[in-house]
Amino acid sequence: MGIEIRDFRDGDRDAVLELSLRAWEPVHASLRRVLGGRIYDRMIPDWRESQRTEVGGALDDADTAVRVAVRDGAVAGFYAVVIRPKDDTGEVTLLAVHPDHQRAGVGEALTRHAVDWIRGQGMGMAVVETGGDEGHAPARRTYEKAGLTELPVSRYFQAL
Repeated sequence: MGIEIRDFRDGDRDAVLELSLRAWEPVHASLRRVLGGRIYDRMIPDWRESQRTEVGGALDDADTAVRVAVRDGAVAGFYAVVIRPKDDTGEVTLLAVHPDHQRAGVGEALTRHAVDWIRGQGMGMAVVETGGDEGHAPARRTYEKAGLTELPVSRYFQAL
């Protein structure tokens, strides 16, 4: 069965929140390994609650466009985009694919759809940010497959 990308509906909320937790669990494990427990725990004391709050906020924000990917009758992934007219950009602020649907083209389809939607809003550039750690490697591959160009950035932390 193919992938349908459509507008987010209120009835999708629980599925989107659940898939975001499942999708980002390995990412947070990777971040904890890279940063160490002391820094990670200061930054994100309860990642699940932070994730619910961030995703829920995007779902409720009238200025954020949210689309879901449906595959095999289930919500398989989603993206959230914010348009920034002053910068002539649209930013993909969130994108996640349920683990049961990863490596099936859902992430790339969502990314391409988001970029096309941003272009359709008259913006001259699409932007997405992700981590450089191993947990974010699948996201980097997905964005590169969809034609985005990476700008490596280093960010350093020290617990005090």
